[in-house]
Amino acid sequence: MYAGSEPADQEPDSSARPPLVRELLLVVGLFVIYKLGRQAANGHVEEAYRNAGNVWDFERSVHLPGEGTVQNLLLHNETLIHLANTYYATVHFPATLLFLAWLYWRRPRHYVWSRRILAAFTGAALALHLLFPLAPPRLLAAAGLVDTGQVYGPTVYAATPATDSMANQFAAMPSLHFGWAMMVAVGLIVATRTRWRWLWLLHPLITLLVIVGTANHYWLDSIVVSALLAVAFVALPLKGAVPVRAHIPWPSTANEPAPTAVPRPAEPAVSTAGAEPQTHSARSYASSGTRR
Repeated sequence: MYAGSEPADQEPDSSARPPLVRELLLVVGLFVIYKLGRQAANGHVEEAYRNAGNVWDFERSVHLPGEGTVQNLLLHNETLIHLANTYYATVHFPATLLFLAWLYWRRPRHYVWSRRILAAFTGAALALHLLFPLAPPRLLAAAGLVDTGQVYGPTVYAATPATDSMANQFAAMPSLHFGWAMMVAVGLIVATRTRWRWLWLLHPLITLLVIVGTANHYWLDSIVVSALLAVAFVALPLKGAVPVRAHIPWPSTANEPAPTAVPRPAEPAVSTAGAEPQTHSARSYASSGTRR
């Protein structure tokens, strides 16, 4: 049996922690590449709307629930809509950065693994953004959904998607909001041993309801990013697991293996120093008995 992480009461393995400055430069560099890549995928307006129509028709053909079902639940309460828009706009990046920072300090081996997973499937998602531009359902007239960010606020997108210089609004497939939230939850579940760790799954669950209810993503966007994440988990397994061994009460030397069985203690030796051997025959006992 192998332990995937340090117990809660064990000090983190500082030898596995990479240099901080290097990691900061690496994370910032990956983020810049990601933003530039999304900008490079911008501008494919006609193709993005055509793909959106195809995705919408495909979801209906396989009988996925309509995104409008979730949005209608949110539209019953304006405060709920505000909370959903705020969650979408403010939780995505800070939650992921805090997740990486905590792992770096408390679980260095899990930090390296999580950073590799994030980089791998984010790169694959960026390639899909370039190859398959997709308008979100809030921009698709056939969907009949409300752009809750523009109507109720807050929003992170410009009112005119085709000329938005801050973000690529045609990069809905796959949803990195949901993918990063799933990575945060899985990473914390693997890296901790508390009985409450499964509650981290609420983060991707809430994120899924938010991205669909605000009409920023289709169901299919979350399905595709989940598949990418699963491939990344298989291709990049967590390394550095320490085998949990039974306690051995004696130290083993460098050249000799530890004994496989507990040796039985030797019988205590009876000291005969200063004692003369006494040999008595049956005849001597008999004779001594007659001389009383």
